[in-house]
Amino acid sequence: MHPTISRQSRSHLCVHLSALPLAKWTAGSLFITLALIIAAGLTRESMAQTVQVDAAPSHVVNKFSPLYALGTTVDRVPSNATDVFFRQDQLKQVLSAGWGSVSYRQNTELFVQAWHWNPKGKWSDPSGKGYFTGDATPTKEVIRHSYGYSLQHRGFTRNGGTEFDGFSRLDDGNLNTYWKSNPYLTQGFTGEADSLHPQWVVIDLGKKQEVNAIRIAWTEPYARAYQVQYWTGEDAMDDQGNGEWKNFSSGTVTSGKGGTVALPLESSAVSTKFVRILMTASSDTCDTHGSSDRRNCVGYAIREVYLGTIDAQGNFKDLLQHSPDQKQSLTYCSSVDPWHEPSDLYVAPDRMESGDQPGLDLFYTSGITRRLPAVIPVAMLYGTPEDSVAQMTYLKQRGHPIWYVEMGEEPDGQYMQPEDYGAFYLQWATALHRVDPNFKLGGPVFEGVTEDIKAWPDAQGKTSWFGRFLDYLKAHGRLADLAFMSFEHYPYDGCETPWKNLYQEPQLLTHIMQVWHDDGLPPEVPLLDTETNAHGGEASVEVFGALWLGDTFAGFLTAGGKATFYYHALSYSPPHPACPNSWGTYHMFMVDRNYQIQSRTSQFFAAQLLTQEWSQPVDAEHLLFTAASDVKDSDGHVLVTAYAVLRPDGQWSLLLINKDYDNPHPVRIAFHDNDASTVGAFAGPVTMVSFGKAQYQWHPGRKEGYADPDGPAAKSTIEATPDGQYTLPPASMTVLRGRVKTAAPARTQ
Repeated sequence: MHPTISRQSRSHLCVHLSALPLAKWTAGSLFITLALIIAAGLTRESMAQTVQVDAAPSHVVNKFSPLYALGTTVDRVPSNATDVFFRQDQLKQVLSAGWGSVSYRQNTELFVQAWHWNPKGKWSDPSGKGYFTGDATPTKEVIRHSYGYSLQHRGFTRNGGTEFDGFSRLDDGNLNTYWKSNPYLTQGFTGEADSLHPQWVVIDLGKKQEVNAIRIAWTEPYARAYQVQYWTGEDAMDDQGNGEWKNFSSGTVTSGKGGTVALPLESSAVSTKFVRILMTASSDTCDTHGSSDRRNCVGYAIREVYLGTIDAQGNFKDLLQHSPDQKQSLTYCSSVDPWHEPSDLYVAPDRMESGDQPGLDLFYTSGITRRLPAVIPVAMLYGTPEDSVAQMTYLKQRGHPIWYVEMGEEPDGQYMQPEDYGAFYLQWATALHRVDPNFKLGGPVFEGVTEDIKAWPDAQGKTSWFGRFLDYLKAHGRLADLAFMSFEHYPYDGCETPWKNLYQEPQLLTHIMQVWHDDGLPPEVPLLDTETNAHGGEASVEVFGALWLGDTFAGFLTAGGKATFYYHALSYSPPHPACPNSWGTYHMFMVDRNYQIQSRTSQFFAAQLLTQEWSQPVDAEHLLFTAASDVKDSDGHVLVTAYAVLRPDGQWSLLLINKDYDNPHPVRIAFHDNDASTVGAFAGPVTMVSFGKAQYQWHPGRKEGYADPDGPAAKSTIEATPDGQYTLPPASMTVLRGRVKTAAPARTQ
């Protein structure tokens, strides 16, 4: 019996044999070869596997302009880098990647900071502190820099970004500091009873410990009604859908008087890792900032919390570590009062988290936006409606073009409950639409998740965060205020990203997009992936990063997305903070110690293939069709993914990604019409552009890492093959572009 030869092996055999010169063929070798071919069941027609393009005009899956659909981002940078990044010689290299519209990222909210988008403005307190509103009136002076101000009344030790800058006031060991909830979540602003937006603090003990007592040092305003609860699941913060909060038997208070309260919770201790104080009615008394501003007199405030056990003699044992740094026991909070003062500004020149949000005037006038409308954020979680109104008024008066307005930043990473985000959203939407009723507002700007985000169960047991946010808008008759849904896509956790992770794209992306629709997103509301990259440590600058980029951007559009934005455009290339052995996440360039571009990384070349070769770099409609290959490995992984575009110039353009690191793959390109009969294949000259490991090899070395060879892509013009076969190099992304043998399908209107 002959050994079984897999389909993949047969293809490799054909490629190898077809490359032999005719002179090498002897009678013996020809006999052996023919025997192998017969044993493998091969014919000439089965040597290549197939990429089938559904070219039926009625089967267009998306229409897009690459100048809007294939975008990039600008984010916070070290303050000593801004001028270099926006220097024209540096921007010229950035722009050569070809990205279109830009999504401006708001990093300050990740660090629980108030964003002073305009350094000039007015404080709510005449003494020069409180709630800041930027100046809405443009002057001859342009805004080149803007910064975040840390909030004094924060209750987070950690969330999506705070571990790099700050600590909670709930257990900092200082009774002169306090946490205070956000006043915009109280009845005077929401128009709803405070009990519908309960505020909370959560204490994380690090591991399950015995608890039967709590001590709370309240300040003004304090909670008149609250409950102390424990979590029954494993992780109350990052796995909110699996578990529930249960009241301690003596943990309910209905007539609180403030002050420092020692509260026995159980007659016998409960073993738990998480404890929550849930507050539903406020004293509405004024905090240390006085009674001149009503925002000082609503919500809840706590100076310090202590949690542990109390014995029969009344001796209290505190389990918490009280410290004004990250060594403290972890606490989390529902919201934070955005009150602050000038001394809360701290700028470290070489640190992004305390650095520069590039000024909005600089952003618009530097050239990085290509004069296209941009996606602009407003600070919402730690801002005020008045300040956001001033910001958008300023931009309109400057004449800066605005495409979409993104509301806040990553509320899920800030552990905000969906109804609280909804209450913010409607207040800000009302205020912003007074500035311009045509503003297209959206969010929630989710972190890079791949599954539905879960919140603690509501009264009906519903846990879907996005579903409940949509329910909130619907209940208030305001679903129309959601002009788009935005999220971020960072599919991989950890610092090591194995090659096999490539097989997960684009399924991870298309899956989560379907999840948002299953949660209730109306089909007519566009989806924006406003920030994305592989988040894969050093793999991002290897050829892996290029192939992933092509797959996820084209896959997003194939799944019906409106626009996706590469993170990030500016040539900032630090190691990812969670990956100490890596250098090379989130960027297209390597820079020197002065932030000047030294070399290009794999994702730069991938960007050029998407924006300059696969699509036509014009603001014109492209028609996107589905394409599928049957090239798989022995485990069933699809090794070649394909994306087909009919460009405005009448050419068909196929993006083909070969995820087989070691082997080339011959494929036959076949176009089909409505009846699944063949329309044809490429005819005449075909442009072939390939970028892969033959053009690019990364050599790790942290900041000294480099690529050799370092591009460019290989580009040639070839004659279409009669049988429609083309060979894809190993570990590569390839664009094939040309005209088909028969008339192209009529363009739909």
